[in-house]
Amino acid sequence: QVQLVESGGGWVQVGGSLKLSCVASGSIFSINAMGWYRQAPGKQRELVARIRRGGWTNYVDSVKGRFTISRDSAKNTVYLYMNSVKFEDTAVYYCNVDTALGDYWGQGTQVTVSS
Repeated sequence: QVQLVESGGGWVQVGGSLKLSCVASGSIFSINAMGWYRQAPGKQRELVARIRRGGWTNYVDSVKGRFTISRDSAKNTVYLYMNSVKFEDTAVYYCNVDTALGDYWGQGTQVTVSS
């Protein structure tokens, strides 16, 4: 089993910044990719950003140029740097790890953008 622990969520003013972290532990074998998804009230969960083995990244269009995903492989940790946040970034953010043995999810961390 793989456990994912997210941290860094909370309240942030519009235009501000926030950093999310996710640490993976347990039976980790061959991580293919790590990523962040989010789900706003009444909406489907969507991919926000993903980083693959080798460092390839992809982002949903709405966060390009504002969010950055990075990974510390030695610590099995993935980060999401959120800059210039907007009201529409309000959501529960979930960490995801894609491994050779399966797909794992964190419990989610709430991000709320306020005026």
